[in-house]
Amino acid sequence: MWSPIERWREPIDDRLETVLPPTVTDECLREWIGPAREQYDVTAVQETLADPVWDLLDRGGKRWRAVLAAVCFEALDAEPRAHLDYACIPELVHNGSLLVDDVEDEAALRRGGPTIHREYGRDVALNAGNALYFLPFRLLERTATDLDSATQCELYRRLTAELMSLHVGQGMDVHWHSSPRPEVAPASYLEMSARKTGSLARLSTDVPAIVTNQPPAVREALRAYATDVAVAFQISDDVLDVETAAEHGGSFGKEFGNDIKEGKVTLLTIAALEQADSADERRLREVLADDDPDRDDVADALAVLRETGSVEYARDQAIRFGDRARSHLEGLDLRTEPMADLEAFAAFAVERVV
Repeated sequence: MWSPIERWREPIDDRLETVLPPTVTDECLREWIGPAREQYDVTAVQETLADPVWDLLDRGGKRWRAVLAAVCFEALDAEPRAHLDYACIPELVHNGSLLVDDVEDEAALRRGGPTIHREYGRDVALNAGNALYFLPFRLLERTATDLDSATQCELYRRLTAELMSLHVGQGMDVHWHSSPRPEVAPASYLEMSARKTGSLARLSTDVPAIVTNQPPAVREALRAYATDVAVAFQISDDVLDVETAAEHGGSFGKEFGNDIKEGKVTLLTIAALEQADSADERRLREVLADDDPDRDDVADALAVLRETGSVEYARDQAIRFGDRARSHLEGLDLRTEPMADLEAFAAFAVERVV
């Protein structure tokens, strides 16, 4: 485990409870959206927003996006505890994306329990997920009052840009796993990861850099670091999905062979389709295109991934991006200990699979 997660997880969770209270009240609603014109239905908001969101949050998650933001504030010589509202921004968006992604993927498990749309309904999950996309804008409005107008505008601009980037990456991913025989280049997969996963990592470095008024060179170096470390993390997740399915039958908190069952294109499946003989290629494509593959189908697909060396290939790519992420930190004038934490996070992103 990356040590800053242990240090910052509890303070961040405490702050999330302030930002998005688990119990909805009229006062809370007035603070976030203004006085009621007639009368709020507090129970309805509780059951369709707070309950499903906190159900997901209470199941765990590493909170690494929020922790990364806290470490960046520290590295840039700012007091992290005074900026935890900012650190919550990427975490809120991330959990919103999980709610929506699980509906789009028709996933059954998330963080060891039934997905939120299966517990509360698709309509509730989609509405709650979308609310978490918008909540950070209100949070900025409340938090950034001590910043000049140009800095505030830059924060809004970056948040908007990365939200759009996130959805472009998700759109690529959705298209690939909804197409019967997708032909995806490795470079396109890496671009998708840099959008879908990299967007929130970039918010985790951009927001601290903007708030502390860093020069463009520092901001760009941290953005490049965040992008590469996120791609490494995404590839590692793909490897873990395969390895956990093969070794533990799905104890990773998701379904057995989750990515295969959902027909997802990953760096592993791209490499396997390129390297497999015609029979194995045909079999892998059949399983990926199947709307409801059984365990034997998934096992067949996993065998193709292993036999073609795609697991080792993806692991090597994760290592490459982790190394490149650390290289972007060279020459930056950051505080020593948090700089070491940033370097360690790049290692953590890949050490899970090496």
